[in-house]
Amino acid sequence: MSLRKIFTTYATIKIEDLTKVDFSQVGETSADTIRIDVLDPPTQFVLKWDTEPSFITNGEIIPDALYTHAECLELMATDAWSPLEP
Repeated sequence: MSLRKIFTTYATIKIEDLTKVDFSQVGETSADTIRIDVLDPPTQFVLKWDTEPSFITNGEIIPDALYTHAECLELMATDAWSPLEP
C-alpha cells in the first residue's frame, strides 16, 4: 500500500480576482474568512488548497506567487500582512 502525503498550497492573489473565487474548491469558506494584506488599499489575499482549483487550472485566476505552509507563515509575519502593534 502506498501512502501519499498531501501538501497544501498557499497562494497570494490580486484583490480584484476575489469575486472569481469558487470557495467550494479552497480551504476558506467565504470572502469573510480569507487573509487580506493590511495595505491601504488592500492589493492581495491568500487562498489555500490541497487540490488545485479549476479557476487556477483554467487560467481564470493567476496567482501572484505560490507558497508552502512555512513560506506562507514567513510572509504573514511581514509588515504588509501583519498590522502594526500600537
